[in-house]
Amino acid sequence: MESVEKVIDERLQGKALVTQSREGNTKKLFIESYGCQMNMNDSEIVASILADQGFNTTQVLEEADLVLVNTCSIREKAETTVRNRLKKYNAVKKINKNMKVGVLGCMAERLKEKFLEEEKIVDLVVGPDAYRDLPNLLEEIEAGRDAVNVILSKDETYGDVSPVRLNSNGVSAFVSITRGCDNMCTFCVVPFTRGRERSRDPQSIIEEIRSMVTNNYKEITLLGQNVDSYLWFGGGLKKDFNKASEMAQATAVDFAQLLDMCATEFPKTRFRFSTSNPQDMSLDVIKVMAKHKNICKYTHLPVQSGSNRMLKAMNRQHTREEYMQLVDNIFKIIPEMALSQDMIVGFCGETEEDHQDTLNLMEYVKYDFGFMFAYSERPGTLAAKKMVDDVPEEVKKRRLEEVIALQQKHALFRTQQHLGKVEEVLIEGVSKKNPNEWKGRNTQNTVIVFPKEHYKLGDFVMVKVEDCTSATLRGTAVGYSDNN
Repeated sequence: MESVEKVIDERLQGKALVTQSREGNTKKLFIESYGCQMNMNDSEIVASILADQGFNTTQVLEEADLVLVNTCSIREKAETTVRNRLKKYNAVKKINKNMKVGVLGCMAERLKEKFLEEEKIVDLVVGPDAYRDLPNLLEEIEAGRDAVNVILSKDETYGDVSPVRLNSNGVSAFVSITRGCDNMCTFCVVPFTRGRERSRDPQSIIEEIRSMVTNNYKEITLLGQNVDSYLWFGGGLKKDFNKASEMAQATAVDFAQLLDMCATEFPKTRFRFSTSNPQDMSLDVIKVMAKHKNICKYTHLPVQSGSNRMLKAMNRQHTREEYMQLVDNIFKIIPEMALSQDMIVGFCGETEEDHQDTLNLMEYVKYDFGFMFAYSERPGTLAAKKMVDDVPEEVKKRRLEEVIALQQKHALFRTQQHLGKVEEVLIEGVSKKNPNEWKGRNTQNTVIVFPKEHYKLGDFVMVKVEDCTSATLRGTAVGYSDNN
């Protein structure tokens, strides 16, 4: 069932981050992240802010002065894991009396009172927009007071805090372009934990990418809860765009323009982006992807369900038919495009017929990859307040198995299309299974492994695809690509 678990293993969950030690820093920071790529990126920002406060990172929990866990509220599993980690930290805290423990991120926002007052398990609670306030909050703790800042900001985008790159392969990096989300999907807690949508100044994005390219990064992923709705008109919340001056509106930069700017400015750098939202996806973005060789032909296009009834209950702003039309148009413009899905089975009130609609939609699209979950109610969401989680667990489990089985079939169908082709691969690291093989990804985001020979990490290599499973291609390098 790897296609389910693959969902957030972009970089390892719960792995202590390590950054370059800074001369003269005497305090030790231990920081772990759970959840989405935004969280991984945020931890890098936090490490950068705290480096200025005298903290170097450590992987040894016992020696830490400050222990932070960056949390996720989206899935129950992540939340349970974080609770268990907090128990572990507190056991260590009994021995190391000076150690302070803090919770960052989405769960902090949701459970602030619980953590600080009821359970007294942490000293510090910091929401996703308050990282810049960390130095003040640390002073509060030093003075023996609890410190909380979960105020959601209208304009915090961390455009000028350069994230320290952590645990990176040195080849691919993430750049955050938007924060927050305006789509009130009933199953999701993000708008409440990360606030309303705001975009980052394109110049600060270009500058951050430039510094990465100078440091030899070869692939940049532009990140946002919903990248398609990126809109820069001088700052502020996206929903206030219509109140902006005519000049500001006329000179605004949308996601297609930003993508075009990035790809044009850095022609030797590969670009990816995540996550897209079907209701905000503009074909202008697809046309920009078609125009530039260095924008990868892969789009994560979460649908959540193939049933109009469920889409309405989830407050998704698109129908099944609109989604299918979008997919048709994408394939018309870029026939080789790879698409991936997020799917929730067993949402409130889902019938067998709704479930069949989902399977039919999957047959129609034949996604390359998928991230599939059985619905679990998240406190604080509209669904938790207004709807009944009425699909029995065993029914959810069976439906999830059917969705996963179909996705595995389609994934194999898609990887088989690559057999016999010669494809450009960026070498990202050593294959997990064989130290004598490199692994990388093609433009469609499919993993390819091949013998190392004389090639190096970060090289763009042309690989002939000779074999495949539903998740991985295997081949032999035939030479360098002209992108090196």
